[in-house]
Amino acid sequence: MGHVMAIFGKEMRSYFGSPIAYVMAGVFLLFSGFVFRNQVLEFRDMSVYLQLAERAEKIQLNVNTDVVEPFFEFQTFIWMIVIPMLTMRLYAEEKRGGTYELLMTSPITSGQILMGKFLACYALYLLIEGMAFGYIGVLAAHAQLDWGPVFSGALGVVLIGATFISVGILASSLTENQIIAAVLSFFLLILLWIIDWAARFAGDLFFVILKFLSLLEHTRDMIRGVVDTHDVVFFVSAAAFFLFLTHTVLESRRWRT
Repeated sequence: MGHVMAIFGKEMRSYFGSPIAYVMAGVFLLFSGFVFRNQVLEFRDMSVYLQLAERAEKIQLNVNTDVVEPFFEFQTFIWMIVIPMLTMRLYAEEKRGGTYELLMTSPITSGQILMGKFLACYALYLLIEGMAFGYIGVLAAHAQLDWGPVFSGALGVVLIGATFISVGILASSLTENQIIAAVLSFFLLILLWIIDWAARFAGDLFFVILKFLSLLEHTRDMIRGVVDTHDVVFFVSAAAFFLFLTHTVLESRRWRT
């Protein structure tokens, strides 16, 4: 565990010792805040319109459905862009800087290095997400929220983040070029996000498989307030699977080093 924490500390110092963490956090919070503000104002304007039109009894607005759910959905989309930028350097930079060989020949195992890097990136992710969750706190001070869907949506964002990061780390382990790692990670995430689109044109067996592999399919219910252990297990298993693939890549290269 000490080796894992040593790698964790090294990566955290790398994040906060450079503009990376601050820029990524600033960009994410700026875009999230912009979208959140617009959703709240749109909800306010629609409420006023319905009151003036005396149609409030026919159309019931819900702050959870009309503000919180779209906010979480937008967050997952933005993370698909931001996370590849956070993970692209984790192994690619080591290879480009010549320190990768030192890591591979050190007494630290590939698994310990991998877990240290994963936990550091995930900790940064949770820190930024925690700050973004503050927007919900501001909303709660001015509106009555159903906290069940809020926490289930937050859980969905936390779980999908682990999967996104594991995909990004895998991409970074495959190349020494950070740009290639970011692009590869982004397109892998996009593919996993929209793969259920192809399910509509597949046979019965492939329909089930493609729907199961879709990140969007497993995220949707959690954002709407339904926590299914099936979805939780999927995200944990997906993150573990991509970390296993990364470990396999690292071990194959360790033997060749």
